[in-house]
Amino acid sequence: MNTDTALWQVVINMPDTLKTELLHYAEYLLNKYPIAKTVEEQPTKQQHGYGSWAGQIFMSSDFDEPLEELEEYM
Repeated sequence: MNTDTALWQVVINMPDTLKTELLHYAEYLLNKYPIAKTVEEQPTKQQHGYGSWAGQIFMSSDFDEPLEELEEYM
């Protein structure tokens, strides 16, 4: 038995007051944890390519210069 069938069988046997409470709780959960039901509804991931970080990373002007700490190895 899958989860949908088991849930349906439990809900069918509930009194209407509990069904109302269950409905409110289910709506609360759906608002708290939104889930896209189909592939079309799922958000698409933003594709990052070359240059996508342009202007967001700072690089020192002396980046390619040798480090003073390593002078003895040269």
